[in-house]
Amino acid sequence: MGIAGPLERAIMEALWDADGALLIRELRSLVNAESARPSAYTTVQTVADRLAQKGFLTRTADRNAWRYAPTRSREDHVAQVMAEALAETADRGPVLARFAETIDPHDAHRLLVELAQRSAPAPEDRRP
Repeated sequence: MGIAGPLERAIMEALWDADGALLIRELRSLVNAESARPSAYTTVQTVADRLAQKGFLTRTADRNAWRYAPTRSREDHVAQVMAEALAETADRGPVLARFAETIDPHDAHRLLVELAQRSAPAPEDRRP
């Protein structure tokens, strides 16, 4: 199960941007600052608890409250979503080709560099 509605996304974005784990009141303040429709404390807490149950967040006790933090980085999450989407098709070639056509040229170059580094032989494998 992935990150579903706008409040889940807003909570994850706020936590990914934070310097550390946040209390619900801190998280609510950040989420509501970016929203035209403020969320109640209990709503943010319920959604954060559901994200923790799904494995997207950890929560640690802080006196009589909880601090929430993401279990993985934004980059790791997005990469996993992309890999899962790709895994859903048997013939990946056309999907990869279409993806390559749609991304920004700078992103395409970055992807090429990363792929070239990944496929380059290790230094000990190179023979003079």
